Amino acid sequence: MKRTLPVVVALVLCLGVVAVLVARSGSGEPPAARPDAQAPAAPAARLLSVGPRLTSNQTSEPLSVYGEGLEQGMRLALGPPVSRELPLKVVDARHGYARLPADVSLPPELPIASVTARLIAPAGKPAPEGEARLDVVNDAAFPDLFALALSPDGRTAFIASPPTDTVFALDVGSGQVTALATADGPSAIATYKDVAGQSWLAVAHRFSPELRLYALDAPGSAPRVLPAPVGAMGLVVDAKGEEAFVAEQVRDTVRALSLVDGKERWATAVDPNPRQLAALEGLLAVGSLQTGQVEVLRQSDGGLVSTLVPGPGVPIVGGGTERFSKQVMGGKATRGMVASERLGRLFVASLGPNVGPNAERMEVSANGGVAVLDPKRGTVVRHRGFGAGVTEGLALDEATGLLYAADIGLGLVRVVDARKLGESEEGARKALLQELPMPLPEKTPRARPDEDYGKEGRAGVELHSGPRCLALAPDGRTLYVLNRHTGTVAVVDVTQAKSGQARVVRQLPVTEMRTQAKRRLGQVLYYADMGRTAMSCDACHLEGHTGGVFFEKTKPMRIYRSTTVRGSRDTPPYFTPASTHSIAETIKTVGNRNRYQNPQLTDTEVEALTLYSALVPTLPNPFRGEDGAPPETLSLPDGRAGRPAEGRALFEGKGGCVACHPAPLYTLDQEPATRGKYLEVGTPIALPLRLDQQELVPGAAPPALIGSWDVWPMLTSAAAGYEVKGDRLVVGTRFPLRAVLESAGPQHGNAQALTPEERDDLLAFLLTL
Repeated sequence: MKRTLPVVVALVLCLGVVAVLVARSGSGEPPAARPDAQAPAAPAARLLSVGPRLTSNQTSEPLSVYGEGLEQGMRLALGPPVSRELPLKVVDARHGYARLPADVSLPPELPIASVTARLIAPAGKPAPEGEARLDVVNDAAFPDLFALALSPDGRTAFIASPPTDTVFALDVGSGQVTALATADGPSAIATYKDVAGQSWLAVAHRFSPELRLYALDAPGSAPRVLPAPVGAMGLVVDAKGEEAFVAEQVRDTVRALSLVDGKERWATAVDPNPRQLAALEGLLAVGSLQTGQVEVLRQSDGGLVSTLVPGPGVPIVGGGTERFSKQVMGGKATRGMVASERLGRLFVASLGPNVGPNAERMEVSANGGVAVLDPKRGTVVRHRGFGAGVTEGLALDEATGLLYAADIGLGLVRVVDARKLGESEEGARKALLQELPMPLPEKTPRARPDEDYGKEGRAGVELHSGPRCLALAPDGRTLYVLNRHTGTVAVVDVTQAKSGQARVVRQLPVTEMRTQAKRRLGQVLYYADMGRTAMSCDACHLEGHTGGVFFEKTKPMRIYRSTTVRGSRDTPPYFTPASTHSIAETIKTVGNRNRYQNPQLTDTEVEALTLYSALVPTLPNPFRGEDGAPPETLSLPDGRAGRPAEGRALFEGKGGCVACHPAPLYTLDQEPATRGKYLEVGTPIALPLRLDQQELVPGAAPPALIGSWDVWPMLTSAAAGYEVKGDRLVVGTRFPLRAVLESAGPQHGNAQALTPEERDDLLAFLLTL
């Protein structure tokens, strides 16, 4: 009886429901058959997520919207303090796109605004359900002094601040500052005199496709505007040839532009993320931030002449890596570069030759200094390591043979005898003439009490200054130093520099830098080398992005690629295998290790550095249209073409990608419930360089694919980008996304089943993330 009771009850309930329905219909027909019956209401649309979750107000940012029941006419509403409604480009019921405008203004002291996003339906439609979070970093109120150029007459220093769309003009005599309105993201500047003797300031931009030319002899006049590529980060002007050379980081090319009519004379593909440019006797040297190589091009047509990169046996003079010359596997990011016509040499600032696997298990091969390159012979002559700090900006006085080098990690400028540096190893060892600290303006906030600095081998309090760029007066008697963190230009008397007696005579303020004080302190700490170990956050994660490869990590020791910090706050845990589970934990662990525990980070330092690092967003995707949506077709870096919409369908369907790379950040690590999954998908787990000295660990976390258009190399092993040739690394491909697909094993989704055309479509979609 107990077993049959549920059946009887169920039968009675079913009969009861039928009876009710019949009674309500009045005829035994289903309710829908009545002429006056209401049709079932369509389910309301629902917002599921918005990506990326972290964005910036320094420029217009494309947004991806994921939901259910999306339809044309909907809008994306962002709550206060942004308080905007954005048009939504709906491509199907689950995908839409929008664009955050570039004029979003936030209170200056607010580092980040966390806003609620929701959908607004067209008139007459039910209100959509669901909300999502969007965090907007207040970069537009966070000036960052990034580039310096001196007018041809030496009277005005020009300083670019990309996030605030400003170039400051500083009269070095009076200290008066005026601001020049620029286009979006002024990132590279240069001054020159044209063939008619007129003086000009040229400004290239990261987010606007234009080169602005300001006539310095006619102050206040509107600039000439010439077409230029977006993503510009390097600029050199050949006044005699009336052309500008622009290095851009979207397609990774150098382009020669006519200063007369703006026409492009040639374009050459170069190594990923080119920035430093230097002209020398009809040649143009191009330095990569990712490969550590310098490519030498002909100015006439952009043809490649040679590739300069340190290899096994390159002489290293000074610093902790001197005895590891034979184990050098390549170079590190080109952070500064100048050319000497008189000496026929290039001088390159970097963290030194990249030391690979070695029997002594020496890791962390940073050795900041200056290398001497011979562009005609195509060789790296030697690297002079200083053993501490991070060398960036360079300036050369051809008349005296003095080289000036800014160290952003230690807060000082070094005076180096360029002739000795180039003549021999013995000369290079004696080439350092002076280390000049940059004094701090009054009331500059410190990360620690003053008594903690300058003892037990630590850096001095001057590390808070952040000297980044240098410019030498035409007469060679004065050196101008742009201090990135304090917002000043130091005026240095270098008349006695050859005897080690250069001195700072004035500090000229450029702009207020104390808004968002905790974030600014975090920026200082990000670039600082407190323990004088030649290591900082920026040493491995340059400008918050990637920095090539290195052999380290204590356990397991192997060749790793340096991952990006951009957007990483949303994708813990970190390292392979996982060892830290938040940005703060990572900061404390790695920061203390970078300093060799000398001294350990305070809670205040951890908090400031965590804030700064967590607010580094991915760059706006340059392959999206004005409405924020991908184009119908997209040219791929290797010359083929793909269709992003078809690629998205493959990603979510036949390709089997979404199982490990779900939206909106396209990684399992974006949600607590799916984090920390280490998978073996058949991609190469190591670069085959001295494998007996590497400790290999299979498996890796699915990386976030947001911003992958600007990631090189790829895979934890860096095998998608680099290859091994003999005892060194070489660039195998500049398009690592294709290398990942081609190296995919049967466990890596369903990539092997895709046709060549489908792979092109999938790659086009990935480039738009």
